[in-house]
Amino acid sequence: MEEILYGVAYYYEYLPYDRLKEDIEMMKKAGINVVRIAESTWSTYEKNPGDFDFSTVDLVIDEMEKAGIKVIIGTPTYAVPSWLVDMDAEVMVTRKGSGRAIYGMRQSMDITNETYLYHAERVIRKLIERTAYRANVIGFQLDNETKAYGTSGKNVQKAFVEHLKGLFDGDLDKMNAAYGLDYWSNRIDSWENFPDVNGTINGSLGAAFEEYQRLLVDDFLQWQADIVNEYRREDQFLTQNFDFEWRGYSYGVQPEVNHYKASKAITIAGCDIYHPTQDQLTGKEIAFCGDSTRSLKKDNYLVLETEAQGFPQWTPFRNQLLLQAYSHLASGANMVMYWHWHSIHNACESYWRGLLSHDFKENGTYREAVTVGNEWKELSSKLVNLKKHNKVALVVSNEALTALKWFPVDLNAAFQSSITYNDIVLAYYTQLYNLNIECDIVTPDMEGWTDYEILVVPALYSASDETYQELAAFVEKGGKLLSTFKTAVANEHLKISYEGTPKGLQETFGMQYNQFAIPSKTRLMSEYFTFEPDAEVQGFMELLEPDGATVLATYDHAPGDRDVAITVNEHGKGKAIYIGCMMDDKSFNQVILKIFTEQFDYPLSEYAFPIIVKKGINQSGNELTYIFNYSETEMAVASPTEGTSLREKRSVAKDESLVINPWDLIILENEQQ
Repeated sequence: MEEILYGVAYYYEYLPYDRLKEDIEMMKKAGINVVRIAESTWSTYEKNPGDFDFSTVDLVIDEMEKAGIKVIIGTPTYAVPSWLVDMDAEVMVTRKGSGRAIYGMRQSMDITNETYLYHAERVIRKLIERTAYRANVIGFQLDNETKAYGTSGKNVQKAFVEHLKGLFDGDLDKMNAAYGLDYWSNRIDSWENFPDVNGTINGSLGAAFEEYQRLLVDDFLQWQADIVNEYRREDQFLTQNFDFEWRGYSYGVQPEVNHYKASKAITIAGCDIYHPTQDQLTGKEIAFCGDSTRSLKKDNYLVLETEAQGFPQWTPFRNQLLLQAYSHLASGANMVMYWHWHSIHNACESYWRGLLSHDFKENGTYREAVTVGNEWKELSSKLVNLKKHNKVALVVSNEALTALKWFPVDLNAAFQSSITYNDIVLAYYTQLYNLNIECDIVTPDMEGWTDYEILVVPALYSASDETYQELAAFVEKGGKLLSTFKTAVANEHLKISYEGTPKGLQETFGMQYNQFAIPSKTRLMSEYFTFEPDAEVQGFMELLEPDGATVLATYDHAPGDRDVAITVNEHGKGKAIYIGCMMDDKSFNQVILKIFTEQFDYPLSEYAFPIIVKKGINQSGNELTYIFNYSETEMAVASPTEGTSLREKRSVAKDESLVINPWDLIILENEQQ
C-alpha cells in the first residue's frame, strides 16, 4: 500500500438526519482516509424483490471522492431481508438442538440454501457493477465475519454424506472403521440411510461434520469472490474480516472457520480485533490476532474492525486509543478501521459506541483519533508495509480445537471440563508475548509451516501421520520443538494411537506415556528450574516415561509410579522439549524463559511486559523498533538501538535512557547500512 489507511465503518442509512458533509469534515480533521460501507443494509437497498435503490451508496461514494476519502464496499449478504424469508422459510438456518432459526437476528441464514444464494448473487452483482468502476473504491469486503452458523438441515446433511463418499472412495466399511462406529452399535449400514449427524455421540463423526461446516465457509467466500472478480479492477483488493473465538472479546482460534483455507478466496487478509481496555489493556489480543492474520498470506493485513469506545468498560483511558492504533501497525497492519463512526440511535447495538457518541460532538476518544490520524499522515511512508521475519512460530489447528471439544482435556467423572484448546494456546502465547518473543501463528495446512528455527506446538491432539512425520523431520534437521500435553494423541479421524503416545514422535521426544491424571495437591520439583515451594500443577498432568530424554522437572505427588513432568531430548541435529502439565503463571514464566535462553539459545529482550518490544523492516529497508508501555506508570528503558525517534523527531543513541509515558510508545528507525 502507498499509505497507512485510517478509517471507520460509516452507515449513512442509520443517521437520524443528513449530516454527511459535516461528518466528512470531522473525518478529514481526524486524518481518516477510508470508510467501509454497505455490508449491513441489504433490506434498504432491495426493499422488495428486484426493486433496487443504491442512491445512498452513490451519495456516500460521491461525497467521499470529493473529499479524497477512499471507500471499501462490503457485500450485504450477512443479514437477509424479511421478504426473502417469507419467500422461502428454509432460508433460515437449521441448527443442532434448536431447529430452524426465527427471523430477526443477523447471520441466521443457511449459506447453502439455493433461494438465498440466488438473491444474494443478484444483490452482489447489482452493487458491484454500480461501484467497481468508481476511482475511490479501493476494494471489497466479502460478507461479514462469515461462518456456517451451525447449518445442519437436511440439505446440508445430504451434502455431507456425499462429502464422506468422496473422502472414503464410497467405501462404507472404510468409513465405519475410521470413525469407530461399531461402538454402541453406531455402525452405519448404507449411504442412503445415513442418520442425522446432529444426534451423533461419536466424536470422530461429529468432528468430521464440524470440519465439513468449515469447508462450507471456504466455498461460500470463494463463490462470492468469483462474482466480485468479474467486476473488480486489478488495483482493487478482496478481503474478509475474519474474527476469532468470542468470550466478550477476541479470544484465540476461531472454532468455526479455518482462516488459512478460507483466506484463499481473498487477496489481502483482514480481521476484527476487539479487546479489553482501561486497566485490562495488555496488547496481547491485538498481537495474537495480528500475528495470526499476518501469517495467512505472509504479508501485511487490514484491521477492518476494532473498537473506538465500544461498551462502557472499553472507553479508553487517555492515550490508549493511540497506543492501540500503533500496536496494530507493529504487528504488520496497513489499516486500522473503527466500528464504527457514530453511535447509532436505535436497534440492538445502540450502546456499542462508535468514535462519536450519540450527540455527534467531539469527545476525548475522537480528539485522540485526530492525534493518531495526523501523526500517520506525517509518518505513513516510514510505517506502511512493515515486514516481519520471525524465527518462532506457534502452531495451531482447527482440527485439534474441535477434537478437544469432543474429548476435553480435564474431563472428570462428572463429565465436566474447564480447560479448552484455546486456553492452552493462549497460555503459551501469553508467555511468549510477555517475554517479547515475537512469533508467527501457523497451521499444518500451510506451506512452509516448519520453515522456522523454533516451533511451539500446544495440544496438537489430532493430525495426520504426515503432520507428525513433518514435526519429526523438523527436529531431525536441526529444528527446536516445544510441545505440550495432549499432543500427537490421535490421527486426523480422532482415532487414538494404539502404538503409544505421543504418536509417531516417541523417538523425537525420547519419551512416552500411557497414564495421565487431574492433579491433587501436586507441586513441581526440579534441580534445573528454581520453582517456588508452592509451584502448582493445574488442571491436567501426563506421567511421562523417559527413554533417552533428560528430565527437567518432576511431580512431587503423582499417582502410580511415574513422576516425570518435563523432558528435553537431543534428536538428530535438533532438540525436542515436552511439557506434560499446566502450571501456575510464575512457574510457567520461568520454564519458558529458561527453555528459550538455555535450551534454544534464543536471544531474549532485556525487557518484559508491561514493556513490549516489536520489530520489523520498513519499505526503506530500515529496522523499526516499537517500544510500548502497557501500564499506567511512567517507565524508563535503555534504547535497544541507535536511530531516529520518529514521533519525537530526534536522534537516539544506543543504551540512551528513554522515558515512556503511561500508555504510550516510542518508535525508533535504525537506518541499515
